[in-house]
Amino acid sequence: MGRVLRSLLTALLLLTASALSAQLTDESRAYYDRWVRTAERAEEVIKLNRASQAAFEQLRAEVRSYRDTFNRVRGENSDRIKTLEAQIAALGPKPGDGESEAEDIARLRTHLNEQLAKLTVPRIISEEAYSRANGLINEIDRIVRARDTKELLKRGPSPLNPEYWPDAWKDIKQAMTALANEVAFNMRSDVVRERLKSNGPGILLLSVVGLVFLARGRRWSEQAGDFLRSLGGVGTGVWSFVVSLLRILIPWVGVMFLVQSLEMMDITGLRGALILEQVPYWAAAILYFNWIGRQVFLFNAGTGFRYLSQSQVRVTRLCVDLLAVMLVLHDLIVLFERLENIPEATRAVTGFPIIVMTALLLLRLQRVRAQGQVKGGTVDGAEAARGGAGFSRLVEFLRRALYLLGIASPVLAMFGYNNAAEALVYPAVKTLALIAALVIVQRFLTNVYGWLTRKGDEAGDSLFSVILGFLLAILALPLLALYWGAREAELTEIWSRIMIGFDIGGVVISPSNFLTFALVFAIGYTVTRLLQGGLRNSLLPKTRLDPGGQNAIVAGTGYLGIFLAALLAITMAGFDLSSLAIVAGALSVGIGFGLQTIVSNFVSGIILLIERPISKGDWIDVNGQMGYVRDISVRSTRIETFDRTDVIIPNSDLISGSVTNYTRGNTVGRVIVPVGVAYGTDTRKVEAILREIAEAHPMVLANPAPNVVFQRFGADSLDFEIRAILRDVNWVLSVKSDMNHEINRRFAEEGIEIPFAQRDVWLRNPEVLNGKATPPAAPPTVSEAATLTEGDMDVGAADDY
Repeated sequence: MGRVLRSLLTALLLLTASALSAQLTDESRAYYDRWVRTAERAEEVIKLNRASQAAFEQLRAEVRSYRDTFNRVRGENSDRIKTLEAQIAALGPKPGDGESEAEDIARLRTHLNEQLAKLTVPRIISEEAYSRANGLINEIDRIVRARDTKELLKRGPSPLNPEYWPDAWKDIKQAMTALANEVAFNMRSDVVRERLKSNGPGILLLSVVGLVFLARGRRWSEQAGDFLRSLGGVGTGVWSFVVSLLRILIPWVGVMFLVQSLEMMDITGLRGALILEQVPYWAAAILYFNWIGRQVFLFNAGTGFRYLSQSQVRVTRLCVDLLAVMLVLHDLIVLFERLENIPEATRAVTGFPIIVMTALLLLRLQRVRAQGQVKGGTVDGAEAARGGAGFSRLVEFLRRALYLLGIASPVLAMFGYNNAAEALVYPAVKTLALIAALVIVQRFLTNVYGWLTRKGDEAGDSLFSVILGFLLAILALPLLALYWGAREAELTEIWSRIMIGFDIGGVVISPSNFLTFALVFAIGYTVTRLLQGGLRNSLLPKTRLDPGGQNAIVAGTGYLGIFLAALLAITMAGFDLSSLAIVAGALSVGIGFGLQTIVSNFVSGIILLIERPISKGDWIDVNGQMGYVRDISVRSTRIETFDRTDVIIPNSDLISGSVTNYTRGNTVGRVIVPVGVAYGTDTRKVEAILREIAEAHPMVLANPAPNVVFQRFGADSLDFEIRAILRDVNWVLSVKSDMNHEINRRFAEEGIEIPFAQRDVWLRNPEVLNGKATPPAAPPTVSEAATLTEGDMDVGAADDY
């Protein structure tokens, strides 16, 4: 039943595609027909599953080219289609049966529908073809991955079996003999001799130039470094890094000249030509590993060999160079297998010594590293990976894991899992080299940053170094994937899917859309900040607005600018957020309950900026916290107290609570200075003196005039108060202090006494004063009690009391 339904659906799709293709142009119809034949052939190949890996890869590339075309076509004319749909919608619904429509409107509706059909048909066909091509590619990838996994886990002959050794040695000698015979045969050929005569000068020139580059490359690089150091930046390590690159670039150019000269001789034959093609890559690998070893030496030499001793550095460099040789030998074995079509036993025997040697070199490097850690550092040093502790720990974890994988590979090869062993040990070596290169490049770029910003060694602890380390790690991911068996087609497929974008709730997010959004928003944000700076520093200071009003305008401009920048960025990026309206509506309910305090503070902040009950610079008192308003944001307000501490107050407290603003609108305020005089003092004289003191102070306003109030008859004094209006209430404490000093001076000149509090003391047992016990005496009379004061008590009585 399932097969019947599947067949019916397939037939229906084919009929629909045929009907739609009839509306295409001749060229488009021919292209679509070729695609249908290719798709049917691909489905048949996938069904049989007998094609080789190369055939599958070729078929996949062919299907992918069709898919890219269909993907491009299905996104064309989107704006025109939306316009036509809007025009048709503007005409209103089509009348039903029995109802008539105006002839002009009917004609216009028919014309618009025809145009819409012409534009929609290619999109429908492209959408169907794109889905079909995408499915075929996924099936091919699944088959290829399954084959690769099977080949990786395949168990072959063990290289430790002595029966395979003579045959392996025989195959090696035959390959070397065949290569030598090809060269000897070509050397005796008249054609080759004639070519040598005609190309002799060019061959000689290339050979000489190549040898000179190999012999003088090191000296030339040092001379170039001396010249670069004369330009400045000595001590940053920048020019040393450039010189190290020249030390590998110049010799590699020499190798290229020599290879070109040998190719011009044409004496190598087929085997030699294939080997000669690989020589530049092998030379680059050897020079690259040598460069890593040299960077290890330079780093440790720069630190006084604090992490590794000189002997340990020499061992490290030797191991690194030998690892490069092992990689070259491995590639040579692979090429040997491809040229001679050797049996699996010979392949296992010839590859096993290289696997063992590579694992031993990795083990030796790990031992050197452990010794360096005991000494107090690392091979490249944590300081070389100053991109942050997290990045350094990640690098350390990967490095140890790779060492373990490399050591386990010989064990796998012993049991016949030669493919798995090679898939572990050689990628481990390449990954270690890549990690070392990333650390070196990060250190170099950090030094450049420190040189340009004049930070020097402090740049190693900056945010730039941290971000740079993670960016380099992300950029290295494709190379790591290739090292560990990923196919280029798979990486290309992942990149294609990323570029197409991801559908999240009906909104397609792609790198191009995201970059457009980020770029437009960054431009809008920058323009907003520049506008705020112009308002704050140039325009608003020339107006009559108070500082609080200026701050409100600047803050409001910032919020409005950021909102408009985000809105414009979303529009320019092409994000259609209408499909997220329902989801956003549902989320807003939960957000409203969960973040109601934050929303309340946000709304209160907007009210503060618009209504301005308090402004920046005001002196306020809220919930017992007194100080100056330093900043008003959308969530909270920052108050600087008189103790020079910052208090963060939620905006909702300022709106819903009671707030005292001492400087709202103006800085005029009142000061009250209390003072008491002894009983018997002339109160009118005191009043006149206090009024003179108040009127004489420069901060006191003449209108309204200061006032002196005879407040009360206190328990110990006659209480007066100076009440005066100050032109700036922010000076209230200084004014009060000045008045108190002047009051003390004038009262001393006039002989006016400022009394201190006196209290009468009644002794319950006065007999203890002379040390004799006497019967309890009757309570003293009021007159007797009044004659005793605190001064009548000696020290002993006070202590006894």
